[in-house]
Amino acid sequence: MFGWEDLKDKIEIENDTIVCPVRGCSNKVRKIDKKFLNLIDSCLEKKQPVREKFSQYFCPNHRIFITPTTFIYEDFRENLFWKNKEDIILIKEICKYKRVKAQLHHNNSEDAVTWNVFRYLEKNNLLQKVFEKISGSEIKNPEIIYWSYSSLQKNEWKYLKQAKKEFGEDLKHGSEPDLIIRSANVLFFVEAKLQATNETSPKNPKGIKKYLEGGNNWFEKVFLSDCETVAIKEKRYELMRFWLLGTWIARQLNLDFYLVNLTLSENEKDIEERFKPFLKETKGRKFIRIVWEDIYEYILNTEGTGKDKLLHYFKNKTIGYNSQGKIQKLFSIRKI
Repeated sequence: MFGWEDLKDKIEIENDTIVCPVRGCSNKVRKIDKKFLNLIDSCLEKKQPVREKFSQYFCPNHRIFITPTTFIYEDFRENLFWKNKEDIILIKEICKYKRVKAQLHHNNSEDAVTWNVFRYLEKNNLLQKVFEKISGSEIKNPEIIYWSYSSLQKNEWKYLKQAKKEFGEDLKHGSEPDLIIRSANVLFFVEAKLQATNETSPKNPKGIKKYLEGGNNWFEKVFLSDCETVAIKEKRYELMRFWLLGTWIARQLNLDFYLVNLTLSENEKDIEERFKPFLKETKGRKFIRIVWEDIYEYILNTEGTGKDKLLHYFKNKTIGYNSQGKIQKLFSIRKI
C-alpha cells in the first residue's frame, strides 16, 4: 500500500506519458483516457486478465495502473489492511453481492477506506461504542453488513432485498448502503463519502414514481417534501432512497433508525441543514452527519490490535494528485 511517505510530491506528466508516482521509480506509462480507464475497471470487475491487455498504462515494478490523478492496484488486496485468511474469505463473499467491485482497486476508493477503518472497529469489538456515541442509545449485539452482504445470513441481507422489492428497485442494481449496522434496538444505514458529494439525481426521472407507491405510500409518512423536489430539484436522490428504505425496514423490525452520512471534516458541513428540512424526523428516526476525523480521534483514545497501523494509515493516506499535479492528503489530522 503506497501512502504519503512513498509517493512523489508532484506527479510527472510529459505530453502523452506519465512517470510512476512512487518515489525512486522512473518508469513511464502512456497517459490514459477515460475510455480505457473504464475498460480496466470492467476487466477488474469481471476478474479478467488486465496487465497484459493494458500494459502501456502499467508500472511492473509497483504493479499499479497509473492515471494523471491517482493509481489503481492490480491486486485489490494491496489496497487493504485486514487480509488474513478470515478477512479474505469475507471480502470475497462480499464481492459476490457488491454492486461495484473495481473501486476496491483504486487508491482513492471510499470502499477500501471503509473496509480498512470499519473492519478494524469490528475486529476489536469497538463498533458498539462508536454507534452508542452517535445515537445516544445503548447498542446491543451489533451486526455489521458491508455493502448489503450479511455474514449471518450468508447472502444479501434479506430485509434490504425485501425493501428493494417493495419499492420497485432492480434487485441487482438497487440501493446499497456502504454499511448497515443492525443491533437489537437500532438500525443504522451508513453512507460514506470521500471526494464524492451527496448530490445525485435519477437517470430516469419518471422512474421515481415507484418510490411514492411502495410500502402503502410510506414516502408521505417519512418525508415533508415531495419526491421530485428531493430527488431532482435538490439532487438528494441517493440519500432519499436510503431514508425511505431504511425507515421502512426499521418499522418492520420495530427498531429505531439512523441514516448516517460519513464525510471528511472539510466537506459538506451543511448537509444536515440542507437535507433535514425534507424529513419527518422523530425521537427514534434521525439523519446525522459524522466525520472520518472523529473516528480517528476515537481510535486514538481506545485500544485495539492494529491501532498503530491504522493511525499511521489515517496520517499517511492520500487521495491522489490535484489539477496542478500536487499530492493531497486525504484526512485533516491534527498533529499529536
